[in-house]
Amino acid sequence: MAELTRAFEYEIEEISLIPSDGGKYEITVNGDLVYSKLKTNRHAEAGEVLALVRKLI
Repeated sequence: MAELTRAFEYEIEEISLIPSDGGKYEITVNGDLVYSKLKTNRHAEAGEVLALVRKLI
C-alpha cells in the first residue's frame, strides 16, 4: 500500500484492502477493483498491483 501512495499520492483518493476468509483479499482504488486474490487464487507478484493501478490511472 505504501508503494501505491508514494507513486500516486495526488491521483488516489482512497485505497482499500478488503480481507476475506482463507487469506484472500481484494484491492480497490477509488472504488475500482484492481486486484482480487479471490479471483486469481494467488498472491500478487512484486510490482503487479502498482502496474495495474498505472493502467487504471
